[in-house]
Amino acid sequence: MDTILTVLQWYGAGAGVIAAAMVSMDLGRRLTGMAFVIFVTSSVALIAWGFLNDEATGIGVQNIILLLINCLGVYRYLVREAPAT
Repeated sequence: MDTILTVLQWYGAGAGVIAAAMVSMDLGRRLTGMAFVIFVTSSVALIAWGFLNDEATGIGVQNIILLLINCLGVYRYLVREAPAT
């Protein structure tokens, strides 16, 4: 179980860093949307880690909220049409 927790923790952290870097580079609508997909996977990993780990429930709860925000980002950048300029 410790190995699974370690993988979830480090995947969640690493994926979050990569996604944040992608968003900060402003590489366009599609790549920003893909960054939000990576954020979603990060949140899912950290939710699992948070609730499987006795000392990280707060991270699990935080990532439930972040998952909703990240899903909104996926919708805005990959699903809905770009606003007319």
